[in-house]
Amino acid sequence: MHVVVMGCGRVGSSLAAGLERLGHEVAVIDRDPTAFRRLGADFAGQQVAGMGFDREVLLAAGIERAGAFAAVSSGDNSNIISARVARENFGVEHVVARIYDAGRAKVYERLGIPTVATVPWTTDRFLRTLLNDSSALAWRDPSGTVAVVGLDLHEDWAGHRVTELEATIGARVAFIVRFGNGVLPVRDTAVQADDQVFVAAVSGTVAEAKALAAQAPPTD
Repeated sequence: MHVVVMGCGRVGSSLAAGLERLGHEVAVIDRDPTAFRRLGADFAGQQVAGMGFDREVLLAAGIERAGAFAAVSSGDNSNIISARVARENFGVEHVVARIYDAGRAKVYERLGIPTVATVPWTTDRFLRTLLNDSSALAWRDPSGTVAVVGLDLHEDWAGHRVTELEATIGARVAFIVRFGNGVLPVRDTAVQADDQVFVAAVSGTVAEAKALAAQAPPTD
């Protein structure tokens, strides 16, 4: 899927990198060209300088073929305007805007624009909304820093050690439910067919971990 991200601050650059690692095509818009440095040398997507609600800028970023649009700049007004333009003028299906003012966020939700107003798990919420992942978290600590979530594992993970899974998805296996019983894994524990695997992950990486777990294990 082609995804356009408006804003290349800490959240925007993290979101763009996460989407690219998951195999999506990404274009990032920012009015400050120096902001693109946050993307790093390995970023292969587009970098478009300009205002995120400007029609020509959006067209340059490939908005006409985009399946998702995220507005994550530092300005509430810019975010909501660009999100509405993406939804109403270009018909982008998955649109989400970052709003700092929680009161405003409720208003914009009524306009049909999903918003994210709580900072600690901003990247997670954007990834889940853009990729249409409605799965619920099993637990999150009060600070919003760490979350526990169940995985939908690819069937080929059966027989692989949990340490291999952890290295691939970047999260720690917290426990496994096997035949109705909870199991605390050790280093040599292997995943079995029909296991329910729950992992602990840092907020901002949960959606990516789930997506990687749903893929077959790497062969190299």
